[in-house]
Amino acid sequence: MNFVKRAGMSLSARKSRTAALLAIFVVLCTLLFGGFLLQSAAARQEADAERTIGVDVTVRDKALTPALVDRIGASDPVHRHNAELRVRADAKGMTPLAPQGPKPPGSGADKYRLTVNGVRDSGMLLPFSYGSMKITAGRGITPQDAGQNVVLIEQRLADKNRLTVGDTVRVLAADGTRSLPLTVVGVFRDRAQDPTSWRPPHELPGNVLYVPVGTAQELGGATARVSEAVFKIGSPDQAQRLHAQTEQLLGTGGFEFRVNDKAYKDQVRPIQRVGTFAGLIVWVIALAGALTLGLIVALQIRERRAELGVLLAVGEKKWKLIGQHAVEMAAVALPAVALAALAGSLAGQSAGDALLGRQDKKPDPVALTPKAEIAPPSVRVEPAAVGKVAGIALGISLVSTVVPGIGILRLHPRSILTDTE
Repeated sequence: MNFVKRAGMSLSARKSRTAALLAIFVVLCTLLFGGFLLQSAAARQEADAERTIGVDVTVRDKALTPALVDRIGASDPVHRHNAELRVRADAKGMTPLAPQGPKPPGSGADKYRLTVNGVRDSGMLLPFSYGSMKITAGRGITPQDAGQNVVLIEQRLADKNRLTVGDTVRVLAADGTRSLPLTVVGVFRDRAQDPTSWRPPHELPGNVLYVPVGTAQELGGATARVSEAVFKIGSPDQAQRLHAQTEQLLGTGGFEFRVNDKAYKDQVRPIQRVGTFAGLIVWVIALAGALTLGLIVALQIRERRAELGVLLAVGEKKWKLIGQHAVEMAAVALPAVALAALAGSLAGQSAGDALLGRQDKKPDPVALTPKAEIAPPSVRVEPAAVGKVAGIALGISLVSTVVPGIGILRLHPRSILTDTE
């Protein structure tokens, strides 16, 4: 009789044992699915975190220009960058905020009462990331504003001059001979309080404007220089490559290259630990499953010694006896994979939410970690995961039958049938 057909008859005749084996396989496959689903979900969430949080690299050098910043920003590791150029200017047709307290003698005239920050992307500025500055109307400065005379003004300055989004203000250039009309595209609020003692007007938080880099260059003239540039990369591992590319453009001189990866470590490392834990689960379950099922098969072989002896006596080959046990285990393993996949699709999302939940925590006021929202984990059963679980389940079936079945190769029909133990 064909050993495959005989395996089916054996499973049918031993329904209770077959059901017990199926239950064990379902538990093992469900746990394996859980490990693989968490691994894939953690990998997807880590990729989202790299895009959302990333690592900020700050570069400072006297030779920095907007063109060089853009060339560094075009490097492969960089997916977002910002240049900051600070100049001083004065207002024309609007009244800047005045400092409190008496003016100290000998402090000089207040020729430039405004601080104008030229930026490429105001959203990358740390105060906006931390939440100490918040846009209350309109929008911030974006890369699409390059070449446009637009401005982001502080709430107190807007209130004093009754300015709203869409209004036009004039800012006097540093040379004092010309002014630029700027269209208000946004209003922001700086949480910093006005100083109680006298300060120069340009140091007041309400007298700060944000404009595109080109506008700041036009206001500052030939003396305007990029004070620093910030580049957002995916992970700390990419910082060395960016440093090498920056060195090619700026030379090996003493430019400052600072990597701020605290936010990345605080919010991405927990995700990586979950992925590592899930991988460990897979190995432990596979090993424990092979050992458990191997012991079960070994006990079954011992109980079926008489059956094996009769089959060997009638001329059945030993490898077919081992093959019969392997087919029996595989026939139970495959339905268990299907049931486990169904269980994973129903309960996988809740398990992922529990272990991978949102990583966006409130910023630490001491560590100054910027706020960032990572998309909630997406846990779904994929064909690749089903294939991996099926492969491991069949591997466990093979190992758990072949290893105990080695003893069959050393047996003889007469010794089996005459052994009364």
